[in-house]
Amino acid sequence: MILPIVAYGADILRKVSGAITPDYPNLAKLLDDMWETMYASNGVGLAAPQINKDIRLFVVDSAQVFENLEEDEKETYSDAPGIKEAFINAQIISFAGEEWPYNEGCLSIPKVREDVYRPAEVTVEYMDANFNQHRKTFNGITARVIQHEYDHIEGKLFIDYLKPLKRKLLKGKLDDIAKGKIRVDYKMTFAK
Repeated sequence: MILPIVAYGADILRKVSGAITPDYPNLAKLLDDMWETMYASNGVGLAAPQINKDIRLFVVDSAQVFENLEEDEKETYSDAPGIKEAFINAQIISFAGEEWPYNEGCLSIPKVREDVYRPAEVTVEYMDANFNQHRKTFNGITARVIQHEYDHIEGKLFIDYLKPLKRKLLKGKLDDIAKGKIRVDYKMTFAK
């Protein structure tokens, strides 16, 4: 089932999410719905707060990025062919490598894209969809998508990384999104 994406301005997007246990009600269905919602919205990641659930859960499919790159662009990133993975109760253990810019967007903040600097590498401890424990290091585009989605379960948004002047320039657009004054081709819910 395709779920509505929570728009910028909703309190849940600023809340630190709580951990879940393997007996979380209807987890398999929730994960299926999250994948379906993400794909229907043309996203490469989706966090539970974006579908109005304050739990430490997000899904990432960075393989889509590589499928859509030109052949010569694929060598730009070290993490080809990408991953498709659910992250439950994720905790970032460490960052490494130089920060690099990438033009990020967010399903909760439609039609706003800005360059964000993030570390090249991230090590994460998490459980997969079957609650198997993992500790992995990711780099390239995959590391970036994971950091972006992880921020969602920590109550952060990519616009928080922008300089104050840039945020000020975006204020009108952000206010319009919060009020629902935007057209998108996927379901959304608005705070105001």
